Amino acid sequence: MTATAGERVATAGAGHRSWVGVAFVSPAVLLFLVFILGPFVAAIILSFYSWDMLTPSQFNGVGNFTEMLSDSTLYKALANTFIFSLASVVTHLIGGFLLALGVNRLASKSLSYFVRTSLFFPFVISWAAVALLWKYVLDPTFGIVTYYLSEIGIHSPAWFTDPHWALPAIIAIDWWHTIGFTFIIMLAGLQTVPGELVEAARSDGCNGWQVLWNVTIPLMSPTIFFAGVITFIGAFQIFDPVQIITPNGGPDNATLTIVMYLYQKGFQSFQVGYASAVSLLVFVIMAAVTALQFWLSRKWVYET
Repeated sequence: MTATAGERVATAGAGHRSWVGVAFVSPAVLLFLVFILGPFVAAIILSFYSWDMLTPSQFNGVGNFTEMLSDSTLYKALANTFIFSLASVVTHLIGGFLLALGVNRLASKSLSYFVRTSLFFPFVISWAAVALLWKYVLDPTFGIVTYYLSEIGIHSPAWFTDPHWALPAIIAIDWWHTIGFTFIIMLAGLQTVPGELVEAARSDGCNGWQVLWNVTIPLMSPTIFFAGVITFIGAFQIFDPVQIITPNGGPDNATLTIVMYLYQKGFQSFQVGYASAVSLLVFVIMAAVTALQFWLSRKWVYET
């Protein structure tokens, strides 16, 4: 049966709209292929080779992966990264939630706006500036913290050269720099809690703690879960402050993280194949921990 003129026009219009859709989507697809999928596939391939970027690559099979099993420095980097990530998740969730509770109770809108801006402002500062700022503030010789501690009779430790203090110092600096992001997420989630449920709980005789534990936190559990996942992913990839403040992993590799170790192997030692294998390990660990978080969320996240 011959198509009518109207049907031909409709078909042509549908084809034109599909091409317009492809044109709009293509930049994002191209960026994904070039900067995400492409490097990911290249890393998988390179992990089976030995290559220093100067001489031809040689097939190494699973040699890079077996080498990781006996690499004590890799284990040290993983331990530091997990400690940093766990501390970051716990302090961000608790600190961000408490800050959000406090700001949400402020009666003055202007004061609330000022506090929110003040808390979020450090997050927009580049890591390079933050690292250099705190490297000066915590300097054991002329730092501001050193001066005020000495005024009250406390001897300031060597924050970045003492293996016992280097990683806690980096954790504290990271908290100061990024807590504003978690705070904003928590504040947004807190403001979605229905006020009528809170009032109903109070009418039933619940005190402030009972309302918080039985109403506010369950209704905010999706927000807390999201903040926990995002914080862990960001913390596990920490690199900038560690590299700037404690180059090469600090004293006795006290601040060596897995991403820094990957950088050292790939761009300082030129062991590209081994660095690619380490990057796949990082991907697997992050994917496994994220999947575990999603699985555990079914037991405590309240779905409305």
